[in-house]
Amino acid sequence: MVRYDAYNSECLVFTFKDGLLSRIAHDLKMQVERFSIEVDDSTRQIKATFDPSSIQVVCAMVDGRDDPSTLSKGDKKKIYDSIIKDVLRTRKHPEIRFDSTNVVERGEGFAVEGTLQMYGKSRSIQTSVRAQGGRWLAEINIHQPDYGIKPYKAALGALKVKPDVQVRLSVPRES
Repeated sequence: MVRYDAYNSECLVFTFKDGLLSRIAHDLKMQVERFSIEVDDSTRQIKATFDPSSIQVVCAMVDGRDDPSTLSKGDKKKIYDSIIKDVLRTRKHPEIRFDSTNVVERGEGFAVEGTLQMYGKSRSIQTSVRAQGGRWLAEINIHQPDYGIKPYKAALGALKVKPDVQVRLSVPRES
């Protein structure tokens, strides 16, 4: 069994702005700081848990690139508070879980299917895992309303976050 966590791996979450006032908003890059991924090579099972209260705002994104100077510490704190209290409601929903149901080799990577449990709801998801340098990389889009999550919005909806967020996981590639 191989175990990955925030010390040797990375879990990034990307949100994207929307609405009439999106010009004054920011796409965001965030990082989950507490998680565990266990991979059992003999059974091809993957189990993962994520602490949604550990998500931290890394920076704003402009045209797909990091823009570390745009957000102040105060801005990041306000965004964090909104995510924790209003969007993910982490006191009521303190854990996100993934359990694989099928892992098969596909080319130089893997196709992974499983159940994602978040915000009190479970949904089947699938993703591809591909090699990128010395790491395995998986990206998945999550449609927040599928889990009962209402994406952030303000100014009567003129400023909001798109319902789809992108999650990117990167773990060391074992030799």
